[in-house]
Amino acid sequence: MQEDWQHKHIVFFDGECGVCNFWVQWILERDKKDQFMFASLQSDFGQKFLSERGLETKVFNTLYLWKPNQYYMIKSRAVLQIAGILGGIYTLSGIGKIFPISFSDIFYDMVSRNRMKLANQKCYLPTPHQRGKFIEV
Repeated sequence: MQEDWQHKHIVFFDGECGVCNFWVQWILERDKKDQFMFASLQSDFGQKFLSERGLETKVFNTLYLWKPNQYYMIKSRAVLQIAGILGGIYTLSGIGKIFPISFSDIFYDMVSRNRMKLANQKCYLPTPHQRGKFIEV
């Protein structure tokens, strides 16, 4: 049964990217408070999110974090926000917010351009609870 996504932080990711799938798994394993849900950018839900905001619907090299009715963030700011929401030791990554977005996004874009070379596509099998955190994948 799919959880109520309207009260969660939604992570939109490239469903065909090994690096992206690695990070989704990484978040799933650390999301002890069940604050996140996930949707691939290629899914109907992901495409609706992108088109409603006038964002690119055919290029999937950007991670988005969306809190319905509050905000959405992209690239490095989304990554830093995710770390902050996870809490604990990961809040230390908040120091990255001292850098201008343009600077931190340079690093993000470099990883994004090379993401298909960095990780092989792996078949990750989530637990039944984790499967409920995916929206139309």
